[in-house]
Amino acid sequence: MSFKPTGRLAYREDGLYFMLDRLFTASKEDVWASVSRSAGLHGWIGTYTGAPETSAVRFKLDEPDAEWEYVSIIKCIPPKRFTADIGEGDASRHVILHLVEGAGMTTLTFGQRLHSAAEAARVGPFWDHYFDRLVAARTGQPLPDRTHYQPHVEYYSELIPPKKATEPTT
Repeated sequence: MSFKPTGRLAYREDGLYFMLDRLFTASKEDVWASVSRSAGLHGWIGTYTGAPETSAVRFKLDEPDAEWEYVSIIKCIPPKRFTADIGEGDASRHVILHLVEGAGMTTLTFGQRLHSAAEAARVGPFWDHYFDRLVAARTGQPLPDRTHYQPHVEYYSELIPPKKATEPTT
């Protein structure tokens, strides 16, 4: 793995997002299983309890000091789309996941809504690390260590948000 930063900033109708993509040689159903089933999440990011069909689960990162967080599933259209709020109060994170398949490949696009572009310096290295872990877990490679992502902070702190579609260009 190259451990290069892969995220970008983008505006969506509800705000500024940190976005990243990963490409898999697999069907979207196969990739969906890795990001939606507790057994698929285990080994690269964490686990969950509860019943997703009720739109409420609890999630815990695969980290020694991680605590259980409530997840409110807003929209789930298997195996294509997922929107949820993770955590509560000021620490809540709004995330989206979108899968598209074509020519035997599946593109996974992930996004987390940001309060400001400055948050990318924290959010970017975190998600680069975890989605590289997903790639490694699916291909049988060793999971990357978080220390490889520390240099990403500088890259993400220098990202400039694109102009909003409603802003005039000069």
